Amino acid sequence: MLAAVNWDTYWLYVLTEAALSLSPGPAVMLVIAYGLTQGARRSVPATLGILSANTIYFALSATSLGAVIAASPAFFAAVKWVGAAYLVYVALSAIFGKPSPLTVSDPGSRDISRWRIYLAGLSLQLANPKTLIFFVAILPQFVDPTLPVGAQMVWLAAGSVIPEFFILLGYGFLASRATHIATDPRFARWTDRVAGVLVLIVAALVVSVAPNGAPPVSTPVPTSMSGH
Repeated sequence: MLAAVNWDTYWLYVLTEAALSLSPGPAVMLVIAYGLTQGARRSVPATLGILSANTIYFALSATSLGAVIAASPAFFAAVKWVGAAYLVYVALSAIFGKPSPLTVSDPGSRDISRWRIYLAGLSLQLANPKTLIFFVAILPQFVDPTLPVGAQMVWLAAGSVIPEFFILLGYGFLASRATHIATDPRFARWTDRVAGVLVLIVAALVVSVAPNGAPPVSTPVPTSMSGH
């Protein structure tokens, strides 16, 4: 299976993915918000939800169905607005101190299940269809048609998921360094507002993507498209 990959282009792909994952897009901001309000351990389910959505979009992009979906303005707009509406709801709940996955001033919110945090990460990334566009556009650049395509897709998926997992884990850990201050009753309401504003920014980034913004499959995607 090792011989089924062009390693020169593969490591370029991994470096590209890692660089894009480091950029502060919607996924990074959500993980920071959870790391700040819930701690490092509870930011992990959000990371896993984000990467689950990436895996779904990666699998779709490996088929012709991915290109069809990415070129559909109706699908693009529907997913974008539904996801943005959910994010705005969570953000405003935190800002006004109502129960939500981010509200640290509400004692019940601190006991939120990891499953709900996972679903929040999954929902965020599924609501960000430019992830699908990114994979549809970039994968053909790194697939060698002279080698087994299936094996290459497995390696490319690993090269996308593994670096991003550790990068998001790092963001959650760094944000959690301030959790003891953020959850102090004296500052909890300010933490709610900061976390809520971060998620509002995430929603704005999702909405800002043009509904007909899918590039042709053969066109490389600029780094600003990532938002991993």
